[in-house]
Amino acid sequence: MTETVLVLDFGSQYSQLIARRIRECNVYSQVVPFNTSAATIEAQKPRGIVLSGGPASVYEEGAPTIDTAIFDLGIPILGICYGMQIAVQALGGKVVRGSAREYGRAELRVVAENPLFADVKSPLKVWMSHGDKVAELPPGAVRVAETDNTEHAAIAIPARGFHGIQFHPEVVHTEQGAAILRNFCRGVCGCSGAWTMASFIAEAVADIQAKVGGEHVILGLSGGVDSSVAAALLHKALGPQLTCIFVDNGLLRKNEAAGVKKLFGDNFKMDLCFVDAADRFLDKLAGVEEPEAKRKAIGHEFVEVFADAARAIPDVQWLAQGTTYPDVIESVSINGNPSHMIKSHHNVGGLPKDLKFKLLEPLARLFKDEVREVGRQLGLPESVVMRQPFPGPGLGVRHLGAVTRKTLDILREADAIMVNEIKLAGLYDKIWQAFAVILPVKTVGVMGDSRTYEYVLGLRAVTSVDGMTADWVDLPHELLQRISSRIINEVAGVNRVVYDITSKPPGTIEWE
Repeated sequence: MTETVLVLDFGSQYSQLIARRIRECNVYSQVVPFNTSAATIEAQKPRGIVLSGGPASVYEEGAPTIDTAIFDLGIPILGICYGMQIAVQALGGKVVRGSAREYGRAELRVVAENPLFADVKSPLKVWMSHGDKVAELPPGAVRVAETDNTEHAAIAIPARGFHGIQFHPEVVHTEQGAAILRNFCRGVCGCSGAWTMASFIAEAVADIQAKVGGEHVILGLSGGVDSSVAAALLHKALGPQLTCIFVDNGLLRKNEAAGVKKLFGDNFKMDLCFVDAADRFLDKLAGVEEPEAKRKAIGHEFVEVFADAARAIPDVQWLAQGTTYPDVIESVSINGNPSHMIKSHHNVGGLPKDLKFKLLEPLARLFKDEVREVGRQLGLPESVVMRQPFPGPGLGVRHLGAVTRKTLDILREADAIMVNEIKLAGLYDKIWQAFAVILPVKTVGVMGDSRTYEYVLGLRAVTSVDGMTADWVDLPHELLQRISSRIINEVAGVNRVVYDITSKPPGTIEWE
């Protein structure tokens, strides 16, 4: 059984980050709702539990609380910020509003020996984010560390295997934070640190084979990172029992369909069902200008095309999807509702009722960086593993106004030039997304001795961690000049190029 450290999520913006940092210690970590019962936790047999931070105050009415039986399970527990405070209150201590709030960096001094701080040099800079503080320790608790503003910056209750820290070791601003989390996972919890992507692949292959048996699986393959890695993993486990369905909706980037055919059909020798449905999609989009109407038209047609292809494949029992762990976490609310909702832009949703497939999600335990590493180990090229996010509706949401074949070809060529130049500049892997947008606007220009009246192309490049917020990239002016020059000279129908310098918020990454 995989050694696991559970993270109880009290609504912290850092809950996913805690799990990621624990996994960097080669220990598997899973985020669960704060009100998960002690019985449920005990059944999972975790080696440790982390209580996350959160925005509430423990003494407020309606604040997230905890099943206090958790403290009697004999499982080591680490409370972080709110997680420490809720444990203190539950075990007989007292938490009050501090006379001074503490946000940002603080100097932590370790005042007592504790396994959490083994080989951690004191003092150290830590990241604080709290207005409340522990005023009275619960029975059996000892003070471990302090800051100028917080007497109980770290505590321990040795008899219960509990450790509490007021600061956030998961953020990069905390010095030696990774060492502190490693000490908890390895030293306190006794984890061996055997969680690697190689071990995941071996375990996942065995799990897939046990679930599927001799039955047949289909997967919607888009060419993006998640579906490509899912395809490679399923192919390793099932071989000819897997059929990948690739739908060319006419809204793909330049040479994308050919690239998928070559990689998965020719190189990996997968059973690839290629559906050329470009005319169907573009006919549905004719004259449609409103962004949401375009999205719905594309999504509805994709379901219809995919369903038609699925029906043509005999004896299929399983539908595989490239769902990743952030998708799963986002579908679990702070109220503890474990509804497993699949993101529509990631997966095939709303299939007809006659297609009664069992669902297979082989990547549902992995974060994006882990998915990429699995892809590498399965032999996918770096161009696929490190591919930037591409929207489900494709170029349809980068084409403002009604989509036509002519303007779509203009956008496709311009986009290829931009991506190519970004790669040549060595910036592709440092940018979250870089792409072109065509506007339903024509402007006057001069090319040679002739007056022109042609389209405007917008360029967009942003940095982000998760796509929830983003900032525009200050690309070198020489690079922008080169991209603009190439587009205007090489793409017929464009005489003006502009650069989008809008962050998210207030804008969105995509233009539609």
